[in-house]
Amino acid sequence: MSAIHADQRSLGELFHDLTDETKRLVQQEVELAKTEVTEKAAKLGKDAAMIAVGGILAYSGFLVLLAALVIGLGHVMGAGFAALLVGVIVAGIGAGIAMSAINKMKQTSLAPRETVTQLKETKQWAARQM
Repeated sequence: MSAIHADQRSLGELFHDLTDETKRLVQQEVELAKTEVTEKAAKLGKDAAMIAVGGILAYSGFLVLLAALVIGLGHVMGAGFAALLVGVIVAGIGAGIAMSAINKMKQTSLAPRETVTQLKETKQWAARQM
């Protein structure tokens, strides 16, 4: 009877150890998810800043285009044509920067893929342990 009691105790200890290891593993996976989401959010923040820069440049180009229109109508040619050319170039650069950043943001997912994969592996591991 004492042999049965010793076996039950060792199984209990094993189950306790398994529970502790599972808790530790889940905590590590939560930390991995936090780190992964933080890194992706920082990248999206940089892309958002580039969109803002592109927007500012495009807006500046729009203002120059308006000035060109006013000057062009006022003088028919000359200084207005120069302002029009500068405005088109600035607006084009700004639009290019904004579109590039938008495309980068579309390719970025905030889903913690590594963590999801790790959780699936942990689930399979835990199923095998029982």
